[in-house]
Amino acid sequence: MPVPNAPLRILICAGEVSGDMHAAALMRALRERLTGPVEFRGFGGDAMRAEGAELLYHTDRTAMVGLTPVIMNLPFLLGMIRHLKREILGWKPDLVLTVDYPGMNLRLARFAHDRGFKTVHYICPQVWAWHRDRIPKIARMLDLLLCIFPFEPALFKSTPLKALFTGHPLVDRAAEARAEAPAALPWQGRHRIALLPGSRASEITRLLPRLLSAAALLDQRLGGDCSFIIPAPTPKMRALGETVAAATRTRPQRLCFVDGQARQVMLQAHAAAVASGTATLEACLMRCPTVLVYAASTVTYLAARFVIKGVKHLGLANIIAGREVMPELLQNAFTPQRLAELLGRYLTDADVRAAALADLDATNARLGAGNASARAAEAIAALLSTAR
Repeated sequence: MPVPNAPLRILICAGEVSGDMHAAALMRALRERLTGPVEFRGFGGDAMRAEGAELLYHTDRTAMVGLTPVIMNLPFLLGMIRHLKREILGWKPDLVLTVDYPGMNLRLARFAHDRGFKTVHYICPQVWAWHRDRIPKIARMLDLLLCIFPFEPALFKSTPLKALFTGHPLVDRAAEARAEAPAALPWQGRHRIALLPGSRASEITRLLPRLLSAAALLDQRLGGDCSFIIPAPTPKMRALGETVAAATRTRPQRLCFVDGQARQVMLQAHAAAVASGTATLEACLMRCPTVLVYAASTVTYLAARFVIKGVKHLGLANIIAGREVMPELLQNAFTPQRLAELLGRYLTDADVRAAALADLDATNARLGAGNASARAAEAIAALLSTAR
């Protein structure tokens, strides 16, 4: 029997930094909508801890990219799963709320759901890109799926799972960036160009030399009146970027690195070249005409093409729009000459620039009007009101 006025117990799980931020915002929104005290316990990062979550594990240990780190940390990860399963059975949460990080989180959701616990997953796995056969499996392990892209709920129409589009949380972060006082950035020329080579060491070493060569070409074509800024995600990646830039023979004269501030850089830039990933969606939200670039090893690229089928575009903005609103230069098509040409059009052709901005605005409109965390919290509160 439930104890009268007992705190609502939510096991909340986010394994990476981005998920930690989304989970913390969701915690705030849930406290505003749920009556009575709420206890949060699980795994996440500093943002969740600041919101009052009791962390059993920190993202310092769980945030891993690629297969090799997962294999190297497999004993830890398996032990973590066992511990969390015991926590579910012993603590008996009213809700198991998993945020992104599907590899581990969906395993926990399945375990909990099979034992009668309510389960909600926030941020739909990218079943539209690969392994669509996961759709019925996911439907069997959740009570509610909260989606951040407008086309995702339709993928689950043939299942009994309730899937809702609640808006993309980056819409709110973008609005916050636009509301801030303009950052003082070291622009040094008429034409402002942002270069974002990615957040991983392998991306920076592979992509940055091509970006710098393209920047030098563009600068030459526009009379040396260009300014380039690279926002580094961490001090470590800034140091690596500066090392790569120093070793690159062909680079522009006016080049600066800054710590963080990627949104402000893109907000102030007239154009950008951005490595494929979430940053391209942020560029869209910042209304910065962008060229998406990427190059992986041949083996990685071929493996990705084999796994990802039926998806015409790589960039999130293009996938959302259903067409190319950001030119994509991938693999051998990513050349300094082609990138300089495309960026130059944004900077010198008013019609091209106006069309690009209109495309970005139309794409942004598809991401929702904001308050994504509040909408997600409302859906969770409605589920809990019928369960308790």
